[in-house]
Amino acid sequence: MQEEKVVLVDKNDNKLGLMPKMEAHLKGKLHRAFSVIIFNTQGKILLQKRASTKYHTPNLWSNTCCSHQRDNEDNISAGKRRLSEEMGFITDLFNFDSFIYRVEFSNGLIEHENDHIMIGVFDGIPKPNPNEVDEWKWVDIDILANDMKINPEHYTAWFIIIMNKYFESLKKWKLQ
Repeated sequence: MQEEKVVLVDKNDNKLGLMPKMEAHLKGKLHRAFSVIIFNTQGKILLQKRASTKYHTPNLWSNTCCSHQRDNEDNISAGKRRLSEEMGFITDLFNFDSFIYRVEFSNGLIEHENDHIMIGVFDGIPKPNPNEVDEWKWVDIDILANDMKINPEHYTAWFIIIMNKYFESLKKWKLQ
């Protein structure tokens, strides 16, 4: 099986080419990615605990799902694809915002991504893929933000960045 490729981009999200995912993470090349945040109608966020077998950041709590867009795949299609693959459901998604971040991990991998955030609403019961997700839970956004301050080591770096940068906007969005 051929390794998945990521879309390399410049700081304005213009496509520069493709690179195998692991190579991009070893070299720290800026590439396109996405993070999906799902609320329920009570305003709680659906979190996943990344599987213990993940190649980086295993056993950490994170947003509902995340991954990389494929070549010529739009954000919404990519988000729905991965939501189905990781969490076992599909719902409408809306583009929220994007930001660039760079984080180096202790295993030598580097996340340097233009992360496109998408938001959706779902009230069902997820059926997560055990190869991707060890646990899931619905959490109130205020309780989540407080726990992230007390226990940041329990969460993925990009999810902490999202919550720090967009907390007020997300809080307003959940009330819509």
